[in-house]
Amino acid sequence: MVETPRGNRVHIAIFGRTNAGKSSLINCITNQNISLVSDVKGTTTDPVYKAMELLPIGPVVFIDTAGIDDISAIGALRIEKTTEVLDKMDISILVISAETILEDEILSFEQEWIKKIKDKKKPFIAVLNKIDIVKDKEDFKEKASKAEKKLGIDFIQLSTENSFNVDILKKEIVEKSPKFIEGEILIGDKIKAGDKILLVAPQDIQAPKGRLILPQVQVLRDILDFGGIPVMTTLNQLDEALKIFNGKPDLVITDSQVFKTVNEKLDRSVPLTSFSIIMARSKGDLKTLYVGAKKINDLKSGDKVLIAEACTHHQLKGDIAREKIPMLLKKKIPGIIIENCSGKDFPKDLENYSLVIHCGSCMLNRAETMSRIERCSEITNFGLIIAELTEILDRVVEIFEVKE
Repeated sequence: MVETPRGNRVHIAIFGRTNAGKSSLINCITNQNISLVSDVKGTTTDPVYKAMELLPIGPVVFIDTAGIDDISAIGALRIEKTTEVLDKMDISILVISAETILEDEILSFEQEWIKKIKDKKKPFIAVLNKIDIVKDKEDFKEKASKAEKKLGIDFIQLSTENSFNVDILKKEIVEKSPKFIEGEILIGDKIKAGDKILLVAPQDIQAPKGRLILPQVQVLRDILDFGGIPVMTTLNQLDEALKIFNGKPDLVITDSQVFKTVNEKLDRSVPLTSFSIIMARSKGDLKTLYVGAKKINDLKSGDKVLIAEACTHHQLKGDIAREKIPMLLKKKIPGIIIENCSGKDFPKDLENYSLVIHCGSCMLNRAETMSRIERCSEITNFGLIIAELTEILDRVVEIFEVKE
């Protein structure tokens, strides 16, 4: 559970006013003190990500956010960070305090955020917290009903103080959580038990010493789970590895950077794809990314291209995003303008880019990857663009039955 990457966890975002009990709710659901709780308003500033195991869902990450009513000096920045969470969440919980209902607050903050959440078309739960403070139950019942009608929602009434109805909330989270996260298929649906699969994983300067990169590990595990027989090799041992299969493995999966070399050594009848393309299919919309890769043929001198990476790392010689892909692009389209971004610094304004070329997104969850895809007019990923520039794009997506 601890080693499950964040990108493979259900993202559960908690929204609400300051002191509505968001952090207490996370602690109550998980039975652990994993979020700081204080009577001082604004204790939670930037979103806090807490990886947990929530049965029967499995690995999840709770996102504890700043108050949606934050009007402090840096409140606008905190709200901006909270708003960014909308693109990452798989399911959201809006927490409203019973105090807010009892005081007949206007609920304008909640109305605004319910609209934002619903616009994302993601599962949503509304919680009325701190009902242990209620004295006049009939008055509260009337006010709660009025609030429900005003907001167009149904509350789960609970108390984190005595755990009242927390089990009902957990059940609702389980029922509304996406089912694709923890049993996500990468390549298993495209192979049969007993298929012999060759994985080509160059161990160059960019490969982490002593371990494989995440997509390689995940694909390898997926093959094993579906009864495939994987053989992994480096590029310099490719000829020897092919002899094991008499030159014809049932499938070859390679690092996209060595597409050209691997393709030249394979019989055309052998299916070929890459780790990056498998991740693109799993995390995003492969058809959209395929169309984006074809867009490269329409670009001209002066057009701007953004190369985006989901993670940050120290740039090394021969870096795929900073050197290899730019070199291939400039060779094909002299005068093209290339910009780079990494980590969470994905631009809000993408209008000036004719094409966005994204990494495989192994460190992002599907929700955030799809959000980035939907914001771009044209987008592709590293593996697909290298395949197109190597003139083998249609071959490497053939196994996934992708066509224009």
